[in-house]
Amino acid sequence: MTGEPQYSAAPYQPDPAIEEIATWLADPVPPADFPKAILRFRNDRQAATVGLNTLSDEAWVRHFGRFEALEDNLPQPLALRYHGHQFRNYNPDIGDGRGFLFAQMRDGAGRLMDLGTKGSGQTPYSRFGDGRLTLKGAVREILATEMLEALGANTSKTFSVIETGEALQRSDEPSPTRSAVLVRLSHGHIRIGSFQRLAALEETEHLSVLVDYALTHFPGPPPPADAPGRDEPAVRLLHLVVERLADMAASYAAAGFVHGVLNTDNMNISGESFDYGPWRWLPRWDPAFTAAYFDHSGLYAFGRQAEAIHWNCAQLAIALRQLVEAPPLIAALERFPELYIEAIRRRFGWRLGIAPDWAGAHPGETGNIIEAAERAMRESGVQPDAFFFGARSGTLPDSEAFAAFRKLYDEAERVADTDPYWSGGAAQSMVIEEVEAIWSAIDQRDDWQMLTDKVTALRAMGAAHGPAPAPAGH
Repeated sequence: MTGEPQYSAAPYQPDPAIEEIATWLADPVPPADFPKAILRFRNDRQAATVGLNTLSDEAWVRHFGRFEALEDNLPQPLALRYHGHQFRNYNPDIGDGRGFLFAQMRDGAGRLMDLGTKGSGQTPYSRFGDGRLTLKGAVREILATEMLEALGANTSKTFSVIETGEALQRSDEPSPTRSAVLVRLSHGHIRIGSFQRLAALEETEHLSVLVDYALTHFPGPPPPADAPGRDEPAVRLLHLVVERLADMAASYAAAGFVHGVLNTDNMNISGESFDYGPWRWLPRWDPAFTAAYFDHSGLYAFGRQAEAIHWNCAQLAIALRQLVEAPPLIAALERFPELYIEAIRRRFGWRLGIAPDWAGAHPGETGNIIEAAERAMRESGVQPDAFFFGARSGTLPDSEAFAAFRKLYDEAERVADTDPYWSGGAAQSMVIEEVEAIWSAIDQRDDWQMLTDKVTALRAMGAAHGPAPAPAGH
């Protein structure tokens, strides 16, 4: 969703394309009947992109709290079916357990967009869960998506949050706690796990149809001219997914972001980051830092995220093996490391304000600047957001820890940082202490001002950075 005008208004253009494959990819489900529906957050700048920003608050609540169908759209929500590797263990007993696909429409660029939910009630895949979402979880997703968007990552957008008036019991936070239903706007909800399920069930014909659906609705450039099997649909799709997910992995690194749960059912083939649970931003540059308290082995630690995402691409290749021979799929997978390095240069360079043309013409020098930046952050212990802000605003401390970086950085051609953000005195960040303070104000005093102010500040930071690098494979 980055690399192009994001907020231009568009008319409402319903297109429930998933109906053509829904009989074997999803189950119709009813939404929960919540005791209350209190509108807490509506993202009008994203609603404008799909023609829904003119809805009154009353209509907004009907559609995104009570889930009254949108005009000419899906008549009933659909819980998607999928399998997935969860911390490298294959699980066939998953699917949309507390969410569903509510509607599909086209944006102004003609892309198919989904409105999907989180916390909308039980489905056939809820297992022992209640199908609900805590209000704290919804607030955290607002913060994660707004911060990632501001830092140029290709992410789902938090579209709506409505408090639902139920008291939820949770083992990992003080209970009872408040409940909410969240709606996210995404460029699709087809996961690697969607393909894994069809492969596991040996539904080869459906697998082939899903490949065609993905290529139709999530198109991208063709594979390299010398790629073996480049005309095979399954091979074309894998090349696109590898390109997109290598870029996503690099966007996490440049943002200093740890997703926490990079399972194959959390990998969207459109290359969007989504489904935010135990995420964190780095308090310091530490490759071993983990976000999930249950990630005991550090499988999804900050410095291992690219490895995990590449592994997930391999699981898609294994599923597609039912449609095509292995060698062209292996060739697509082998592109990931080089694509990741290219995306690291592009995304780090963008965050540091290095002129794109200069970075493209000087890949070696750009790589050296990035290595020096990482070394400076490790040795100084500075919080990464403060480092990037200090580099661009010229306020890094005059100490030995930054000397090597500063020398290389000063030799690069940079964009003109004239936005007031860069002279504002402090970086925007999303360390856990601020997240907890924002939630505490809501939880204890029902004070939403800190959240409102933070969203405003993050959007200003995003504007100061300017248009992000276009994701690969789009």
